[in-house]
Amino acid sequence: MARSRKVTVSTDVHGHTAGWAETDPAPPAAPDPRAAAFFDVDNTMMQGASIYWFARGLAARKYFTTTDLARFAWQQLRFRVLAREHAGDMSQAKEAALAFVEGWRVEDVERLTEEIFDELMAPRIWAGSRRLAQRHLDVGERVWLVSAAPVEIGRVIAARLGLTGAIGTVAEIADGAYTGRLVGDLMHGPAKAEAVTQLAVVEGLELSRCTAYSDSANDLPMLSAVGRAVAVNPDTTLLRQARRHGWEVRDFRTGRRAVKIAVPSTAAAGLVAGAVTAGVVLQRRRRNG
Repeated sequence: MARSRKVTVSTDVHGHTAGWAETDPAPPAAPDPRAAAFFDVDNTMMQGASIYWFARGLAARKYFTTTDLARFAWQQLRFRVLAREHAGDMSQAKEAALAFVEGWRVEDVERLTEEIFDELMAPRIWAGSRRLAQRHLDVGERVWLVSAAPVEIGRVIAARLGLTGAIGTVAEIADGAYTGRLVGDLMHGPAKAEAVTQLAVVEGLELSRCTAYSDSANDLPMLSAVGRAVAVNPDTTLLRQARRHGWEVRDFRTGRRAVKIAVPSTAAAGLVAGAVTAGVVLQRRRRNG
């Protein structure tokens, strides 16, 4: 029997909150109940940042202007190249994220994500990463996406790809709408490792039998938490660490590495999403005003 869809919010002793959402995959014939694979999303499973493509889709639907989109892209680049996600910048990112989906109905965000995935995200799924995920599914292992994007967006992507579920940032919901506040911290850096560890307890996984995939050195805590780490399309720092630890490296990019991705791609993409929705809210208020 396929497992029912669920969203779980859990807070550990450090006050970090993880959200994970399961889809409804058919169970494998001989599953390994203690093994799973964890895939970062941006530039690991997908070319570019999922939240950026979500923003592109919203812009195409006239929710906000191309100027707002350009500002969002610049902020992503600034976080990656200049800020390097120091504590102060992370604090600013969290404050921005508070406005990300304020006032939006959950079902509207999920509907838009489904539409935008089919239009803009699906063509940008790395075929190589998708094959890696399928190999885990084929041997009965569960496969989870782990992203700084809102867990609802991760859930849609996981469902579309036929994966087990998603771990993501949790936005507070009241009466079916987002309040503009986060539940716990952003799903980023060490928070990913903590969330994976929490999920392992809930799902009865043995992390030493699990595999994690990422492109970014920001995910070193998650990669180090499992028995097998794989660097996918790695940045320079992660590539250096992968060679140091003897981790497997997979690179599905072609051509000039530094400019291959036409849009900013970074773990901070999910963290500065407030810049997008701030534009959405302003445009909506202008129309309603």
